[in-house]
Amino acid sequence: MPVVVVESPAKAKTINKYLGDNYTVLASYGHVRDLPAKDGSVDTEHGFDMTWEVGNDSRKHIKAIADALQDDNELILATDPDREGEAISWHLEETLRKRRAIRKDTGVSRVVFNAITKSAVTEAMKNPRQVDQPLVDAYLARRALDYLVGFNLSPVLWRKLPGSRSAGRVQSVCLRLIVEREMEIEAFRPQEYWSVKAMLETPRGQSFEARLSVLGGKKLDRFDIANRTAAELAVQAVTSRSLTVRAVEAKPASRNPSAPFMTSTLQQEASRKFGMGARQTMSAAQRLYEAGHITYMRTDGIDMAPEAVTAAREAIKDRYGAEYVPQSPRIYKNKAKNAQEAHECIRPTEMTRDAESLRLSEPDQRKLYDLIWKRTLASQMEAARLERTTVDVASDDGQVVLRATGQVILFDGFLAVYEEGRDDSQSGDDEDSARLPQIMQGEPAKLAQGALVAEFRKAATSGDTDAVIEADAPAGDMQMVASAVLGHHGATLALQHFTQPAPRYTEATLVKKMEELGIGRPSTYASIVTTIQDRGYVRKDKNRLFPEDKGRLVIAFLMNYFRKYVGYDFTAELEGELDDVSAGEADYKDVLARFWRDFSAAIAETSELRITEVLEKINEVLEPHLFPPTADGSDPRACPVCGSGRLSMRTARSGGAFIGCSNYPECRYTRPFGPPGTEESGIGPDGKLLGHDNEDKITLRDGRYGPYVQRGDATEENPKPPRASLPKGWSPDDIDLAKALMLLNLPREIGPHPEDGEMIEAGIGRFGPFVKHGKVYANLPDVNEVFEVGMNRAVELLAEKAARGGRRGTAAKALKEMGEHPDGGAISIMDGRYGPYVKWEKVNATLPEGTTPDSVTLEEALQLISEKAAKKGGRKKAAPKKAASKTTAAKKSSPKTAAAKKTTAKKATAKKTSGSAETDAS
Repeated sequence: MPVVVVESPAKAKTINKYLGDNYTVLASYGHVRDLPAKDGSVDTEHGFDMTWEVGNDSRKHIKAIADALQDDNELILATDPDREGEAISWHLEETLRKRRAIRKDTGVSRVVFNAITKSAVTEAMKNPRQVDQPLVDAYLARRALDYLVGFNLSPVLWRKLPGSRSAGRVQSVCLRLIVEREMEIEAFRPQEYWSVKAMLETPRGQSFEARLSVLGGKKLDRFDIANRTAAELAVQAVTSRSLTVRAVEAKPASRNPSAPFMTSTLQQEASRKFGMGARQTMSAAQRLYEAGHITYMRTDGIDMAPEAVTAAREAIKDRYGAEYVPQSPRIYKNKAKNAQEAHECIRPTEMTRDAESLRLSEPDQRKLYDLIWKRTLASQMEAARLERTTVDVASDDGQVVLRATGQVILFDGFLAVYEEGRDDSQSGDDEDSARLPQIMQGEPAKLAQGALVAEFRKAATSGDTDAVIEADAPAGDMQMVASAVLGHHGATLALQHFTQPAPRYTEATLVKKMEELGIGRPSTYASIVTTIQDRGYVRKDKNRLFPEDKGRLVIAFLMNYFRKYVGYDFTAELEGELDDVSAGEADYKDVLARFWRDFSAAIAETSELRITEVLEKINEVLEPHLFPPTADGSDPRACPVCGSGRLSMRTARSGGAFIGCSNYPECRYTRPFGPPGTEESGIGPDGKLLGHDNEDKITLRDGRYGPYVQRGDATEENPKPPRASLPKGWSPDDIDLAKALMLLNLPREIGPHPEDGEMIEAGIGRFGPFVKHGKVYANLPDVNEVFEVGMNRAVELLAEKAARGGRRGTAAKALKEMGEHPDGGAISIMDGRYGPYVKWEKVNATLPEGTTPDSVTLEEALQLISEKAAKKGGRKKAAPKKAASKTTAAKKSSPKTAAAKKTTAKKATAKKTSGSAETDAS
């Protein structure tokens, strides 16, 4: 029987079902080889030869495949249909040949399918090919580039910029986008402008809203009504004139559906509609793909297979009627220069099956499938037909014109199924969406009165309006939105607005921007966006991406010393060269040689840089941001406390940055990293003063392990003053003196135990909140219970813990038995200290947040185990300990052993360096 190899056990199970007993289907569990974590893995002196190493966790999977090939003399590589999948197949073949598992008479072929369905898999088996070497070369180039950048640039950061973790080829460019957007927002100065709206009535008593478009016979631009005085005059001009409908124009219009999803647009829409991050979206899509519900989800293609188009048109006709099916199929063309990741859009494998019919239990999968299904059907439906109407209402002298716009949907077309979401940049009042009543040219239009006016005013002031002037407001009286009182002419309002800066990026808009710039590729978007958050360079708050101090400093450093390599054009051009390699139009070693020649020279130039020199240079670069000109023209870098010191950026051992005085320690003035005005929330090297308790000052500080509170200062007599870390979920912004004292006074005495009189205490330890009696500890579910738990509750928890035999008394009980692992051994879901987790042998994988044990399937459990094992690195089992002999003792003290320890230490350092390299390989 031929041996078929795919990446995951879930995929193997599905494919095995389609192929039957005539094939042996095994999983490689992702990549089986990678570059070793040491210097020289990419040999820049000898043609960029790359040294590969089989991972410890991959050896048993390789062995299983090799064992299967002893009986079956045919190998079919069926990994994913993109560059990464091609690379996995190449690694498998190379590794098996080195093991001599592939003999001279062993047939090796490569098959690809865009969907895991019976028809797609069986058809692929009829059309085998060899591994696509240009795709492999493109992978090799990317992996080498990422290694060279990470392995050479990250140590420069560590040495020159304390607290920085690493830099990567594409992640740094992505981080630059976020930092520059934040600096735009901080430098933004809003501009005031006003608009005038009125609620008008037709002779038939129907109302409609209109906006002032012409004043004094001149068409108004956005900023023409620039202040309150001009706004008052505009309101008076409207209310003092009789108005007549001058023109009514109705025009037909249409809206066409959006193209079906590719990777980037799926991530964007899932973020807009569901708030799902890029990693969360791709994880759900991966499971849908492996279950055979959708086509491959890493693609920059938007075209659809002819048979899928036919199926979509038939499904539309059956569900919505023939009038929703256009006469000819819609054809979408790829915008990408080289859409090689996979050749088709992301679509359902069966157009007739909606999310409800699939009965998906996992919420993310259900929502995402519904989105893909609707978008796919909509992409092949008729356009929506509209009628857009524009009404001009003018004064008799033509000095004032108000315009009303609206639309009527004559035929909903694709809107019956789906409408694309919008980003912030597209938001705003959509006047075209309003419906207008019957309005006839030449008829009078008067200002509305009555209860309808109140509704108009409420709707008109609910947007970005800061203030409102009403028609009958007294001169000089600014009526605020919350307190304005309607008069008899309140149907005319002047609304104050201020321009807004560009919004901070969400993961969706960041991916969209990267795609526009040509940075990254479908298989890398999620990992890039996730990496900059994992490394502490960016934080995500309410779906917005904010740069942290570390991120700002890294970009300031790179922009000054490695500007070329974080350039948008340079990165996009390099991506284009890699695409040329995948198309077979360029040699990957030539691309690497050109890059390395200039990059290694740039690295060498930084070797003599001193940290003080780097910090001062960053001060100069960030001076407009950190020290903007003052209103009185004084020196913005003069210390406001001592007057003689000069302010500059400094770094703390924890990796954070702050602004400090050059006269430190005589002058201890500090403020947060950033422009002035945020001093109240800052944490400098001496902490943020929260108050005093018994003459001890209580401060909030930022350490290498996170924020903490401290009583007093460290002195020679008391080098370690009382400290308490902030519990998980507590924000430094919310910490005041009372909360700090609560933490510093832990453990809290609850009272003597009723049985033996020994004190029961509540506290927070390394494993979370607890109650303690003697040597028995019982966990508390919520950290707030530490400060609230009473005697009855504490005794009950301690009794339950004692009945279980203490912390290590009895083995944890399984919540759910999942079945056998393909490699042997039972899989269970256990209840752990940090929540439920999947257990298989020594691999423990925490369930994703929001996932209940009952909803987890065996396929999902296997995927979690695979991902955890890949991160863990497959440690070897320790050999049983034996009694130390004289020979053993001698070996321990031998020079050879000492040398071995040095070698081990070097390897550990090298591993740390390589681990920081960005894995953009795709």
